[in-house]
Amino acid sequence: MASTVKRPVSEPRILIVGLGLIGGSLAAALRAAGFGAAKEGAAGFGAGKEPSAGFGAAQEIVACDPDPGEIARGVEMGLIDGGATELSSVIEGASMVVLAVPVLAMRGVMVELARHLDRAAPDVVITDVGSTKAAIRDCALEAFGRVPPRLVLGHPIAGSEKSGVAAANPGLYVNHKVILTPEPDTDPVALARVRAIWEASGAEVLEMAVERHDQVLARTSHLPHLLAFSLVDTLARQDERLEIFRYAAGGFRDFTRIAGSDPVMWRDIFIANREAVLASLDDFEAGLARLRRAVEGGDGDAMLATFDRASHARHYFESLLNKTSYQAEYQMQQQGKLRYRVSPGGSVTGRIRVPGDKSISHRSIMLGALAEGVTEVKGFLEGEDSLATLQAFREMGVAIEGPHQGRVTIHGVGMHGLKAPSGPLYVGNAGTAMRLFAGLLAGQAFDTELTGDTSLTKRPMGRVADPLRLMGAVIDTAEGGRPPLRIHGGRALKGITYDMPMASAQVKSCLLLAGLYAEGETRVREPAPTRDHTERMLAGFGYEVQRDGDTCWLSGGGRLTAAPIDVPSDISSATFFLVAAAITPGADLVLEHVGINPTRIGVINILRLMGADLRLENEREVGGEPVADLHIRYAPLKGIDIPVEQVPLAIDEFPALFIAAANARGTTRLRGAEELRVKESDRLQAMADGLAAIGVEHRLYPDGIDIVGGGNAEGPNYGGGRIDSLEDHRIAMSFAIAALRAGDEIVIDDCANVATSFPGFIDLARRVGMALEEERAEEGA
Repeated sequence: MASTVKRPVSEPRILIVGLGLIGGSLAAALRAAGFGAAKEGAAGFGAGKEPSAGFGAAQEIVACDPDPGEIARGVEMGLIDGGATELSSVIEGASMVVLAVPVLAMRGVMVELARHLDRAAPDVVITDVGSTKAAIRDCALEAFGRVPPRLVLGHPIAGSEKSGVAAANPGLYVNHKVILTPEPDTDPVALARVRAIWEASGAEVLEMAVERHDQVLARTSHLPHLLAFSLVDTLARQDERLEIFRYAAGGFRDFTRIAGSDPVMWRDIFIANREAVLASLDDFEAGLARLRRAVEGGDGDAMLATFDRASHARHYFESLLNKTSYQAEYQMQQQGKLRYRVSPGGSVTGRIRVPGDKSISHRSIMLGALAEGVTEVKGFLEGEDSLATLQAFREMGVAIEGPHQGRVTIHGVGMHGLKAPSGPLYVGNAGTAMRLFAGLLAGQAFDTELTGDTSLTKRPMGRVADPLRLMGAVIDTAEGGRPPLRIHGGRALKGITYDMPMASAQVKSCLLLAGLYAEGETRVREPAPTRDHTERMLAGFGYEVQRDGDTCWLSGGGRLTAAPIDVPSDISSATFFLVAAAITPGADLVLEHVGINPTRIGVINILRLMGADLRLENEREVGGEPVADLHIRYAPLKGIDIPVEQVPLAIDEFPALFIAAANARGTTRLRGAEELRVKESDRLQAMADGLAAIGVEHRLYPDGIDIVGGGNAEGPNYGGGRIDSLEDHRIAMSFAIAALRAGDEIVIDDCANVATSFPGFIDLARRVGMALEEERAEEGA
């Protein structure tokens, strides 16, 4: 649990026992924050400053250290107000005691402290900075007979190769974590006071159990130090050691830098945390043995799987811990809230190519991983959802190279080659990934859990869980059939005939993927045509899928053979620019290499019915998918009743089509689109709210909307306004293009998700002639 609210530091007298780098830096950080800075004679850090809020003029910091020279140096630097080599000389009136001594010295210090604690303040709080907590808790039990309620064990995750108070750094803890390990009966007021001193030092404060802390630190800190010491020692004892160190590259120096840390301190840590260190060392040795076997056997795929998973692990776990996007971590993008400010007017001309199709990118990774052989993918969408799918397969042991400039190489493991992931598979905001994964994982021999971000956990998953259960799968969901999904492996699946209650390509694809592992035929009947990328790609990988009218089916037990994939540009992404050109007088735009799968061209059909001048040029087939260049020029649009059979063919494109309707002459009516209410947001409501904000007349229905267009051939069709995108990328981009015919600027909040779904949208918008600026938005602004 992380701290979010900073508390004032109201300690009158802080005693630091052990004035080295850690204790000295804490004193320096408190001084820099204004603690006791008004006290006469204080020099150096904090000198001459007024006390900050929460700090009193009578506050002081004193120290105890066996080296009188360190005490003198701390006073000279202005870090402490005084000190002594004996604890009994400085304990008087101490309101907080910080034990910053080596782990193996802790027992003796605590015994001494227990003898003199009655001379400290009545409500004295004790804390420490040791990197092992169970051993220090044992010291407390021995010294005090129990763990005192006002003893709060802690560990700042910060350090340096330098030691001693001379190396004290007031910024050492800024943006670093401090882990507190309170006991069940720890005094909450004492806990809050310890939090306060670390937060004043700029640290992020978290809590965890003592045992968990020691396990985690054994793996993340103690084991790396142990390995660095061992490697440097091994190389230093070889005959050619001088040459080795002379030509060592930067990576070697970076890794082995920690071998320059204090040997005595690390000896103490390894002794104190022996069991957890040995457990982590066992895991490491097992992994190293696997890698050795791969090197000995020349198993390139096994090596690549390990190296590639390791290469991306940092980005992956950073995105999970910080609740940021994969894409931002992969591409070093800035995090935080974004706002679009779009000036009215602009032009739409030129030739552009939008990113690859998300649906096909998803499936290319999934089927490539299950195929036998190596699959080369071009045009892969390096967006949030498809990166989540890619990472999930890495977690299941698949070697994947890239992505790099849209190219991905997948080393397939075959239908039964996936391995159990070490934890839940996190798919971010990717509803497609979660629903398709449910089918694919239902046929595996191992258990898995699928989870996602807060938006995804609100979306219904019963629509795939229920038919999978009919096939024999065992799936647990959260209340209301929502994520996370817990899929129990090792179940014998049987093919079923399933009549889908709603038209959904995700449900159909989920059942077909489960059908790969089922006995007999799996048949799916759809009430209306849906995108057929899964069927086409399965056929491309050599797996027979049959269709008769509204029903498609396959038989389980086959195999997939690797095949190259050239991902067409995403027609959903192209839609924003199709509509932009359709509503802007003088527009003339070509969108290159766009997928025109017959199950995806609802937007083309609808725009043509509205009167758009839209032509398909250079039609061809690439990897089983039809593509074309879309050439669109401005022509006045008219309102229409959208044919119900076109609704499932354009379900993702309606937010942009609503903007086309707002610029048409007459009323556009949509019905049968209740699916829009369970997307990343309730898109019917979100678009209706946005249209109201800019003054577009409309009427909302449970399954659709009527939009009365402005119909002006020149000039604005509505005003400007401020839009809440609800963090839905399609809402944000739709109102961005709406500004082309607005009377005033349109400001759109919460646009960060645009970059995760449509990389490069802003650059393309500016290239064709839109006046769009992005600005960092303050939290809560």
